[in-house]
Amino acid sequence: MSVQVKTELPQDSSPVLAEVVRGGMVESRHHASVAVVDAHGGIVRAWGDVELPIYGRSAIKPLLAIPLVESGAADRFKLGQGEIALATASHNAEPRHVETVTSWLHRIGLGVEDLECGPHYPPHEPTMRALVQARQSPTRAHNNCSGKHAGFLSTAVHLGEKTKGYIQYEHPVQQRLLGILEQMSGCELGDVPRGIDGCGIPVIAIPIANTAFAMAQMADPHHLSEERAAACRRILDAMMADPFMVAGTDRFCTKIMAAVPGKAAIKVGAEGVYCGALPQHGLGICIKVTDGASRAAEVVMGQVLRHLGVIDEDMAETLTPTLMPVVKNWAGTPTGHIRPAF
Repeated sequence: MSVQVKTELPQDSSPVLAEVVRGGMVESRHHASVAVVDAHGGIVRAWGDVELPIYGRSAIKPLLAIPLVESGAADRFKLGQGEIALATASHNAEPRHVETVTSWLHRIGLGVEDLECGPHYPPHEPTMRALVQARQSPTRAHNNCSGKHAGFLSTAVHLGEKTKGYIQYEHPVQQRLLGILEQMSGCELGDVPRGIDGCGIPVIAIPIANTAFAMAQMADPHHLSEERAAACRRILDAMMADPFMVAGTDRFCTKIMAAVPGKAAIKVGAEGVYCGALPQHGLGICIKVTDGASRAAEVVMGQVLRHLGVIDEDMAETLTPTLMPVVKNWAGTPTGHIRPAF
């Protein structure tokens, strides 16, 4: 039997930016595109196709938190930095995360049942084990996006909007977010691809460079309205002041922000997306790993932060286990590592 082989395969225009090494040999390679943009829309550095439209997924949660602060809801409900950081989070569902979401919802007159994200077990293994051992089932508060959803509900309650169906594209909550994404990214988004995120909200296609531009405007908001600029600063300050709430124990976001206090607000998203805002540099970052691997997105983000001087050489040495994570087998034996390839 003869096998017909295609000689022309689709080529990925993005470069290899991360590699997985095992036994001294590169076993896997991850292609990625990266844009580093300033608040005037200038591309400071770029790798790959930065005009590629992507879904920002959870990496753009800092942008989605803007109405919570800008509308006055955060002040009305006396939200502190912990809650505002949680509004940007893809959290581990550790006890502090879940307890904060639950008490926050009670403060606005709602409960966990009003969240429209689905329940799932905590991604943090010790927390998940404790839940199982206690013979408890996860609630919607355990969803890694529950803080973002609490923020959406807070804004709806504050503005007198119905809370049911707040995840629907036509709902005022989502239409308000669409307007903010248009204003911050510089794109018209009424007729672009859109889908449904893991937590149920709409996801909107925005090019990598424009997503980085939106993050840059958060990092350097001097040309925005006074209310919008204040909201951006407050959100990034909360993330950097309480990085545990943004992710949790042993998470890349939390470890890096804790190591470089005040220098970077970074946020992971599904399918190999990572975004960052650098207030001291006035820059925004957006990364998309072509194959959707989060392990590569973290390594690429670490290398970009080193390239921009946010992580210096001494700090890089201290953070080596985070910047170049070791790959282990099920027995816990180190078998390789993931490293940047640029």
